[in-house]
Order: sequence, then C-alpha cells, then structure tokens
Amino acid sequence: MSKRKIAKKAAAAFGLALCVAGLTGCGQTSSDGKIEVELVSYKPEAVSAMEKIEARFNETHDDIHLTINSPNEAMTILKTRFIRENYPDIVGIGGDINYSNFLDAELFMDISDLDAAADVKPAYATMVKELEFIPQDGVYALPYVANAAGVLYNKDMFEEHGWEIPETWSEFTALCEQIESEGIQPLYLGYKDTWTCLAPWNALAVGLTPSDTCAQVNQGTTTFTDNYREVAEKTEALLQYAEPNPYAYGYNDACTAFARGESAMYTIGNYAIPQIKSVNPDMNIDSFTFPANEAEEDNVLNSGVDLQFCVMKETKNKEAVYEVLRFLYEDETINIYLEDQGGIACKEGDFELPAELEGMRVYIEADRMTDYQDHHYPSEMSVDAMIQTFLLNEDADAVDTFLARFDSDWTRYNRDLIWKVQQYQNKKQ
Repeated sequence: MSKRKIAKKAAAAFGLALCVAGLTGCGQTSSDGKIEVELVSYKPEAVSAMEKIEARFNETHDDIHLTINSPNEAMTILKTRFIRENYPDIVGIGGDINYSNFLDAELFMDISDLDAAADVKPAYATMVKELEFIPQDGVYALPYVANAAGVLYNKDMFEEHGWEIPETWSEFTALCEQIESEGIQPLYLGYKDTWTCLAPWNALAVGLTPSDTCAQVNQGTTTFTDNYREVAEKTEALLQYAEPNPYAYGYNDACTAFARGESAMYTIGNYAIPQIKSVNPDMNIDSFTFPANEAEEDNVLNSGVDLQFCVMKETKNKEAVYEVLRFLYEDETINIYLEDQGGIACKEGDFELPAELEGMRVYIEADRMTDYQDHHYPSEMSVDAMIQTFLLNEDADAVDTFLARFDSDWTRYNRDLIWKVQQYQNKKQ
C-alpha cells in the first residue's frame, strides 16, 4: 500500500489536522554518519526513565543514535504526524483502541521475525491479538509493561482488625458488611470523574464475561444485554458500601481519603498508588483480584498493556530499529523503567513485582489475566459517562435501560466497523 493511501486511511480514522513541528521523521542519518532512530512515547510521566534508557543506548552503540520523545498530548501529535506522513520509527503506545485504529490503518510493520517477540508472556500476547478488529497474520506490537486493577486495601487496617482477603463475591460483600459494622467505610469510589467508574466495571467484567465480548458483538453473535447484566448489577451493588454521594468526589479526593484511612479499600488500579503515596508515603498498601464470581477458580485478574512498542511500516532502517527493540527488551533496560514507573513486566522472566501488587502475584504468575474491556470501546461512545448515568438512575428498570442503550450506542458508534467485521466473517464462510 502506498504512503498516500496509508495517510488517507489514517486521516479517516483520526479526523485530526493540527500543525506539529520540531520532531524528525524516520529514516534519517546524522551528520556523523550514525543511523538516527526516533521513538515517540505517549507517556510523558515516564520521561525520566526514557531519558536514562536513551542515554544508556547511545553510550553503548557507535553506529545508531536513538532519540526518545515523550511529548504532552502525544497521541494527538502522533495522529497528526501520521496524516502528514511524518513518521517516527517506533511508537510507544498503550494496548487500547488507539492501537486497534492504527493497526487497522495498516501503519505498523509485522515484527514476528524479531527474536524478542518470543519472550512476551502469553497473556499479554493474547491481549494484543484480541485488539485486532480483523485477525491479522503476524505480530505488530512488543508489549513492555502492564498495569493491574482490582481492589487496593489498607494492609495495616486489615491486619489490625483480622479481616480476611475475600475470594468470592459473597465473601467480598460479607467483608464489606463486617467492615461497616465496625464503624469503618468499606469502599471509596470517587465517581465525580467519570473515568473512575470504569475501574470496578473493568475489574468485574473480566471475570464475568468473555475477553472477546466486543468482537463477538461486532460479529453479530451476541449482545451486551446478554453479557453485561451481571457486571452492571454488581457494579451497582458497590454503591451501598461506598461513601455517601460518590459523585461529589473525584479521583484525587478518593486517593486522598484512602490514604488518610477514611476507607479500608479502594476499587482502582495500581496506577493510583503514586497519587495515594503522595499523600501518605508510609501507607502499607496491598491489593487483591476482584472476586467477581462465586468460585475462586473463575476469577480473573484485570491487567492490560500500559506500554508497548510498534514499528512504523515506513521506517527505512529495520535492522537499526530491531537493535533498539532488542535493547529495550533487555532485562536491565526493563528494570530501569520498572524502578521509575512500577508495573508488571510483559516479558517472561524474574522481574520484581511492586509490593503493592503482591496479593495479585498468584494470578500474574499463572497468567490468569485478561485485558480491560474498555480498551475495546470507542472513545466517542463515552462509556464512562454512560455508567455514571446508569448508577445515578434509581428507577427499577435502570439496568435494562442501561443495557439497551449500550447495545444501541455500540451500533451507532461502530457501524462501519461492524460492517467490516461481518464482511470478513462472510468471506470466511
């Protein structure tokens, strides 16, 4: 496919046209004869780690110069650069709907011949494959670091009161009632910021629905009404154990309240830990997988790829780019990132797990992990706001209304994709 066709597909997918300057394109050679490789990462909060990685690479390579850019609004910049055919060599992005759109626009190179790709933990390799709208032959992303979401808890408070970690939904609700009976708030939710509504939603959904629910809906073989009823009901049930009027408090409020011991648990991911510890650096935090089911063996950890590397199809220096990827996937390099940002290494190996995720270790080591459902949701659908609206609805038919809207809005915002998927399915038959 020509660069012009690729650019047109990207423009159709992203609908952006902003002026961005100051970043080099791919395939450049510096004045001293070194091959220039540019990596654009979407995580500005990790700029310190990326600077260390860049410096270490350039100190150890004489023929390649690596530049890592971690700009604010990186996704907007990347989309604009793709439209303008000003491609970096490598992009560092999350395993979410943006990756799906970029891959569908045929922007990424198949890296299945990269030896490092064989070292990815199977669960994370599966998550990335399930992000493909249409099944693709090959490998198009190198998962790097993941995060996990479930329930954070105040470990000292649990030990002081002798509370047991629940393994089933019934045990979880019984624990909440026990905590409440002792005059302590069981949960903090902080639903004023609508995106926080997705945290317990995702953590429950991975244990209650198939990981490919969205793909099945696109294929026309099921509906969200058939799959999401229990997820909706249990998300709603959490309200009775939360702070009064959780819609009056945002993410920062919830982090602060949990850090100050105002609740025993917080239904959020490990990404909230730095914010919590900025309030209470000495807080003893641990976590557990959300026990969504009545049988422990049916529970699944909600984990997703927070950062992965993809090679642009238009790169002119595949060998140099592969050398960069091999370096990034060295244990020592991964540890530089983990020491700065925390998280879970997507590579097989003996990597240190943050103490706050110790309670999830069994699931991580057993590969009992499934991606966030919202990584498959189009941003235009605003599912987080839909969930908040549903939770505010006190009518008897609130669940039915919510599920019906989920199905109708999904069709509305995914009409072209559904047609494309079903055309593909028809050709296979």
